[in-house]
Amino acid sequence: AVIDSGEKRHVRNPKERGPVKCFFFFSSFLPADIISTVEFNYSGELLATGDKGGRVVIFQREQESKNRPHSRGEYNVYSTFQSHEPEFDYLKSLEIEEKINKIRWLPQQNAAHFLLSTNDKTIKLWKISERDKRAEGYNLKDEDGRLRDPFRITSLRVPVLMPMDLMVEASPRRIFANAHTYHINSISVNSDHETYLSADDLRINLWHLEITDRSFNIVDIKPANMEELTEVITAAECHPHQCNVFVYSSSKGTIRLCDMRAAALCDRHTKFFEEPEDPSSRSFFSEIISSISDVKFSHSGRYMMTRDYLSVKVWDLNMENRPVETYQVHEYLRSKLCSLYENDCIFDKFECCWNGSDGAIMTGSYNNFFRMFDRNSRRDITLEASRESSKPRAMLKPRKVCTGGKRKKDEISVDSLDFNKKILHTAWHPKENVIAVAATNNLYIFQDKIN
Repeated sequence: AVIDSGEKRHVRNPKERGPVKCFFFFSSFLPADIISTVEFNYSGELLATGDKGGRVVIFQREQESKNRPHSRGEYNVYSTFQSHEPEFDYLKSLEIEEKINKIRWLPQQNAAHFLLSTNDKTIKLWKISERDKRAEGYNLKDEDGRLRDPFRITSLRVPVLMPMDLMVEASPRRIFANAHTYHINSISVNSDHETYLSADDLRINLWHLEITDRSFNIVDIKPANMEELTEVITAAECHPHQCNVFVYSSSKGTIRLCDMRAAALCDRHTKFFEEPEDPSSRSFFSEIISSISDVKFSHSGRYMMTRDYLSVKVWDLNMENRPVETYQVHEYLRSKLCSLYENDCIFDKFECCWNGSDGAIMTGSYNNFFRMFDRNSRRDITLEASRESSKPRAMLKPRKVCTGGKRKKDEISVDSLDFNKKILHTAWHPKENVIAVAATNNLYIFQDKIN
C-alpha cells in the first residue's frame, strides 16, 4: 500500500502476473479464500471476484497476438486489493464479517474503472486506474521526497512527466455506511448510472453515487411487532432500461415489481409475481425450497429469471400468475431434502445468470456441477468444474446423474454427490460465450471451442 494525498491506495504491477488458460485456482485453501461473488464488467474485458477474506481480485482479458493466436479469452490477474476489513459493532456486540457479498461494476466513462463492493454493512465505491508516468523535477522537494530548504531554492523549474512501469491502483472514492440494520444481500446499479439500490432482509435503500451521508428508504417490510414477521427480502435488482422500475424477491417465493414514480415509499407493489403451489406436492420443506435466492432481469428488460432451491423460472413482466418457462436444476434431490435439511445445504443460495443474447441461462448445483439451459431448443446440459476434468484447451464432457436403476458407465449416483462441493456463483460474459464459475476457492473460466 502506498499512502498518497491521505488516501490508501493498493498498487500492483501487472507484470507480476501469470496466465490463466482454462481455469485459475488458489494454491492454498483457507476459509478466507472461498469466493463469494463473481462479476464481469459491461464490456467483459474485466472480471472481478470477491472472497470471504474481504479481498477483490480483478482479472483482465488478454489481447490476441500473432505469437499467441489462441491467447484471446485468457484472463490474467490485473489487480488485487483489500476491500473490507473485519469490524465490531460495539452497540450491538456483533462482529461484522469482511466477506464480500456482492460486486457491481459501473459503466466505464473514462480510462478508469469503477466498481461497488459490499459486505454485510458497508458499501464502497472503488476506482481502478493505471499509471505509467510519474512527475519529476519538483521545486519544494527532492527526488526522494524530502522537503527542500526554501531559502536554498534559487530558480524555478517546471516538473516533467517521465515514463515508468505500468502500475494499477485501486483507491476508495466513496464509503456508504450506517444505513442498514440488517445484512446487505444485494446491490444494483440503476440505468441512470447516477443511483443504485441496496437491500437487506427487511429494507431497500436508494443511494446517489455522489452522496454518502444519506439514502432514501424505498421499501420497508419490517412489521411493528417482529413476531409477526413472515417473510424477508432475499434479492433485489434495478430494471436495465427503466430507472424507475425495480424488483425484489422474498423468502416466500414471490416477486414484487415496484415503480418509484407511484410513491416515495414503494411498499405497495405495481406487480406481484407468484406461481400457485400444487397442494398435492406440499411437504414440510415446501416453504424452504420455494425461497428465491436470486433474481435477474434479462438484458432486454422483457423477462426476469428467479432461482429457488430446485429450479430456475423465467417470468414475462406482462404475466404475473405463472412463469413462462421452468427449468429443473436438480430435481433428483427432492427425495434427499431431509438429509439436506440436517446438513443445512437446503439453505444454500444459488445464483443464476443470462447469456448476452438472453437465449441461454446458467446456474450452479452440487458436486461442482453447473447447469446450462438453451431457451430456444429447450436443451440442457450438465457440466463439471473440477481440476481433474478441466485441463487447459480440453473439451468438457456432459455429466449425468443416475436417479435409480442400473447406473451407466459415465453416470454418477445421487448418493455419490459431494454436497460440500457446490457452485453458488456464476457469471456470463455480456457479449461472448465465456463463463466464469466459482467452485469454493477455485475460479474456472470456460469458453466456446476455438477452431
